[in-house]
Amino acid sequence: MKKQHGTDGVVVIKKYANRRLYNTESSSYITLEHLAAMTREGREFKVVDAKTDEDITHNVLTQIIMEAESRGQTMLPVNFLRQLIALYGDSMQAMVPDYLDASMDSFRRNQAQFKNAVEGAFAGSPFAEIAKRNLEMFEAAAQAFKPPVAPAPAAATTGKDGEIAALKAELAQLRDKVDKLGE
Repeated sequence: MKKQHGTDGVVVIKKYANRRLYNTESSSYITLEHLAAMTREGREFKVVDAKTDEDITHNVLTQIIMEAESRGQTMLPVNFLRQLIALYGDSMQAMVPDYLDASMDSFRRNQAQFKNAVEGAFAGSPFAEIAKRNLEMFEAAAQAFKPPVAPAPAAATTGKDGEIAALKAELAQLRDKVDKLGE
C-alpha cells in the first residue's frame, strides 16, 4: 500500500470495518495503545474511516480514554463527568472545548512549578517515596494531554511576564466568546 500523510505531516490512520487500525506511515496494523503512545510522544495523526474517508479522530481518542478509564486508570472524577454531561445542549456548550483546552495549557505550563513544590515539600520525610510515586503517576496522566511542541514566535516574551501575557490573552479570548454568547 502507498504511504499517506496529511498535507501538514500528519500521519493518516485508516480504521477498517473490522475495527483494525492501519498506520499508513509505517504500513502496519496498530492498536489503540499505539495511538495512545503516539499521542504521548506528541505525534500528530488523523484517523479516517477506510471506506468513507470520514475523519473519526475524535471518536477514536474518546475510545482510548474510555478504555484507560475502564482499566482502572481513572483520571476523570465522576463529578466532573456529570458536570460535563450536563453542559451538552446548554447555551455554554460551544465555549467548553476552548475553556478545557486553555485550562490544560495552563496546567501544563504550571506542571514544572508544581513538581518542584511537591518534591521540596516532602524532601527528607518518610512520605518522600510515596510522593515521588504519586508524582510519577500524575506526570504520566498529564502526558496524555501534551500536544506537539510548536516553535515559539521569535518576538515572544519569556519568563513570568510572558506567562502573564499569555494568560491575559486567553482570558480576553474567553471574555469575547462569553460576550458573543450574551448577544
